[in-house]
Amino acid sequence: MSAPRPFGRLVNLSHIHDPATTPLYPGDPEFRTDTVATIAEDGYYLRYLQHGEHTGTHWGAPIHFDTDGLAADELDLDDLLLPAVKIDVRQHCARDRDYAITVEDLQHWEAEHGRIPDGAALIAWTGWDAEWGTPEFIGTGAAAGHQPGFAVATVAWLLRTGRLGRRGALGIDTFGPDVGTDTTYAVSKLIYGEHRISLECLANLAALPASGAWILVGGPIYRRGSGSPATVFGILPDTDQPP
Repeated sequence: MSAPRPFGRLVNLSHIHDPATTPLYPGDPEFRTDTVATIAEDGYYLRYLQHGEHTGTHWGAPIHFDTDGLAADELDLDDLLLPAVKIDVRQHCARDRDYAITVEDLQHWEAEHGRIPDGAALIAWTGWDAEWGTPEFIGTGAAAGHQPGFAVATVAWLLRTGRLGRRGALGIDTFGPDVGTDTTYAVSKLIYGEHRISLECLANLAALPASGAWILVGGPIYRRGSGSPATVFGILPDTDQPP
């Protein structure tokens, strides 16, 4: 008989890391795997993996955009376990690949669900997770490089009002929290400059409730790392238990 769990269930919020299907951010290093040992020849199976720290579903540490920011190995474990809220902006993003999530979007969410908890992982569901492994994820033709993200004013509001707390995160199912056309990475610089992390290329966001869940960020922690490919777990509340 298994021991009881103090939560409902786990959901996987990460895509499978696979060179055949994983989209690469323009300019990122190649993602490849090489088999270096087989059971038939060596008695065991082993591959050599080569990819960037921000390949596939991943998280970013403050040093990624802030030279004085903490590296992956300098963060507290509590930075990787956060209450999660999900804002569904799929309708906006379906109409506009350059949609920038507004303060009003978050205020509408709060009107329905209550105040965003301090120090939360605020996760935007743009619908891009459904395009993983297809040309539409990156965009083709005139749409290439166009992806939705957070408006700079929205992130400034989150920081000013304390909703991201002393630690917190911005999460999204695109390449990153910045609108794709912003080559200055203004949103990323804001959150990393304030000791927050980012969660990028998230998957299966339909399984994450709007509120009440937690996220746990797993993956290798590299010394002086700017982040890491990750398995991000959604820890869902036990709906059979009283609140």
